[in-house]
Amino acid sequence: MRISALADAVGLPVATVKFYLREGLLQPGVATSATQASYDESHVRRLRLVRALIGSVGLSVQQARAILELVDDPGDDLYSTLGRAVGALPPAVERREGDDPYPRARAALAALGQVFDPEYAAVAQLESALAAAESAGMPISDERLQAYGDLLRKLAAFDLERMPDEPHAAVEYTVLGTALYEPVVVALRRLAHQDEAARRRGIPS
Repeated sequence: MRISALADAVGLPVATVKFYLREGLLQPGVATSATQASYDESHVRRLRLVRALIGSVGLSVQQARAILELVDDPGDDLYSTLGRAVGALPPAVERREGDDPYPRARAALAALGQVFDPEYAAVAQLESALAAAESAGMPISDERLQAYGDLLRKLAAFDLERMPDEPHAAVEYTVLGTALYEPVVVALRRLAHQDEAARRRGIPS
């Protein structure tokens, strides 16, 4: 298909598709002349993914490129690849140095019985989030931490039990699942709050 048909297939302007091509987010088509190329279903799938990462998830072009590079070339270590993917996702948090740069995150993970790896980007993200709650006068309580941790561990187990066996597919599933499903988790939590408040007020669902 030509680039106009590709754009129509995913509901994007041709100019946007050309921009994604220039930025390397979309692989080039097969050249059919000096000024034209042909595209196929692999381009449709990739373009839908790019649109989801940038348009729906809200990643920047740079963040989306980092995620897609991991999908295209995941390497051999799924753990390391997932860590790099988490580092490419918001919120952007700079790594800290020192003997104990993440004391809140370390204590929280110890209370939950979870692994503490200061090189894993989510540790810095957790430290920043806990510090923000603390500075606002709403530090997370032990009870809340345990409740959140227990539920999210079950969610993690659900996700990992469904991971494909093939290494490349496993990386794509994990990296894209992190990028695309985390906004779903946040939205469902907010909607659950709304639903629970409505039920407590006697408002029928």
